[in-house]
Amino acid sequence: MPETLKVFAPAKINLGLSVLGLRSDGYHDISSVMLPLSVGDELEVRPAPELTLKVLGADLPTDSRNLVYRAAELYFRAAGVKGGAQLTLHKVLPLASGLGGGSSDAASTLLALAQLYPAGVNLHTLAQQLGADVPFFLLGGAALAEGIGERLTPLDAPPSWLVLLNPGVAVSARDAYVWLDETGAYTPPLDAPALLGALAAGQMVPYFNALQDAVVVRHSPIAAALSALTQIGLHSLLMSGSGSTVFGLARSEAQARAAATNLQAQFPNWWARAAQIRSGLAV
Repeated sequence: MPETLKVFAPAKINLGLSVLGLRSDGYHDISSVMLPLSVGDELEVRPAPELTLKVLGADLPTDSRNLVYRAAELYFRAAGVKGGAQLTLHKVLPLASGLGGGSSDAASTLLALAQLYPAGVNLHTLAQQLGADVPFFLLGGAALAEGIGERLTPLDAPPSWLVLLNPGVAVSARDAYVWLDETGAYTPPLDAPALLGALAAGQMVPYFNALQDAVVVRHSPIAAALSALTQIGLHSLLMSGSGSTVFGLARSEAQARAAATNLQAQFPNWWARAAQIRSGLAV
C-alpha cells in the first residue's frame, strides 16, 4: 500500500446542455455531452486511524458539509472499513463555476479509497447518492448524460484545445434551473454525433446551453467574459453547466496557451486556463 496516493480530479465542460423539462420529483431531464479536461484539482489520500480533511487553495468546510468528506464517509460505511484516511484537497478550480469541481473531487475520493481499501463496493451506486454529476467522473472519458445526468453513454471525443475563463462570480445551479423554469424555455435533446463531428473537424460547433441566457442576463461579468473570448479569436463560445465559467475552442495548443496568457494579463482578477479535452472512450 503506498504511503500517499495522489489522484487527479479533472474539470469538465458541457459540450452543449439541453434541459428537456421539469420532472414531477423536482429534478430536470437533461441531455448533455460531458467532457473531462486536462485541468483540475488534486487529492492526496493517506491511510489513517480517523477521517480528516484539509483543503488548500480555497476556504471550504472540512467536515460533512464538504462533498469529499461525505464521499469518504459513504465509502467507509459501505465497505465496512474500520479506520479512516487523511485527505488533502488541493483546489485549483474556481468554486461554483460550472466545471464540476466538487463532483470530481468526490468521485476521485471514491476511486482513491477503493484502491487503498478494496472492498468490492459499487462505486456508481455511491456516486449517485452524492450528486448527479459524480457518476460521470468515475468513467474517465467523455459521455452523453441523460435523465438527471445519471444515464451515461460513453463517447469518443477528439483531444481538442480550448480556453476556460471565469470572471469570478459564483452561480448557484439551483438558481439557474429556477430561472429557466420561470421562462419555460426548455430545449430538445442534443445531437451528440453532430457536435463531436464538428469538434473533430475544427468547425463551429452547433451547440447551445439552455441555462445560459437566464444566467448571463443576471450576471453581466459572464457576458463580458464571452466578449473577451470572441475578441481574442476563439470560436464556438459557450457557458459550461450553470456557469460562471465560459469557454472558447482554439485551433491549436499554441493558440489556446497564448490566449489564456493574454486573458490572464488582461483580467488579473479572473481565472483563465488553456485546457485539452481528455480524449478516448470512457470505460
